[in-house]
Amino acid sequence: MKCLVVGHVVRDIVKKGNKVLERLGGGAYYSALALSRFCDVEILTSFSNLPEEWIKELESMAKLQVVPSETTTTYELTYLDGNRRRLKLLERASPIEELPDGEYDVLLMNPVAREVPPALVTSALKKFPFVAVDIQGFIRSSSPGEIQYQPIDGSFLKGVKILHADLGEYQYLQGFSPEFVDVLLLSNGPEPGKAFLHGREYTFEPVHVGVDESTGAGDVFLGAFTGFYSQCPFVQALKRAAAFTALFLKNRSVDFSMDDVNELAMKVEVKRV
Repeated sequence: MKCLVVGHVVRDIVKKGNKVLERLGGGAYYSALALSRFCDVEILTSFSNLPEEWIKELESMAKLQVVPSETTTTYELTYLDGNRRRLKLLERASPIEELPDGEYDVLLMNPVAREVPPALVTSALKKFPFVAVDIQGFIRSSSPGEIQYQPIDGSFLKGVKILHADLGEYQYLQGFSPEFVDVLLLSNGPEPGKAFLHGREYTFEPVHVGVDESTGAGDVFLGAFTGFYSQCPFVQALKRAAAFTALFLKNRSVDFSMDDVNELAMKVEVKRV
């Protein structure tokens, strides 16, 4: 299976108490990391420069297609606790306005700073059979400073196979109904989330993991669910994606066995509402 992930990879400056660290991040990075366990991944992104070891990490899991840019998207993440953070955009790379001509089994769009225009989703739906989208980068402000959220007309998402948002982000999606997409995933951090299959509502209970940050959790969840949903039924994919995400948070990597995922997935509760 061949998958294309679209969105900026990011330089993250993470602040936790008195500790400050810089590392590779961004929705496209984390979703591609999860998808790399299921398919051959390519990432269509944009940046100016990144540390050599970060480039090697990206190239070890995916083929890169880079839109030239004079800047690199950079975020400052200040954690208040394991699940709450303040997010500030410091710099933004060039937008991504065209899709490649190749054939892909899955196209996953996960922008972080309005680098992907809604029109590109419309174009993708005409070209590719399986399109997954994360809403975060369509509603965030693109100007440097503390992140602000702006409402958007969600009609451009009609026909998307999988749409992901957290519950706080979802309120900014206007003119949208869960029936517009095959699957709608609504994360809620460590609290119970919601999922819709062709408009039918379910709840799911994430596996609780004691961690001091949750960066990338929603992006990994989307990537993992996309991979599992291409292989197995909805409820099974939902349970496995929740387990996969918990193991990622525990390890800050995806270097674990699918046997471990399947075992933990049995503890994930999914209910039809």
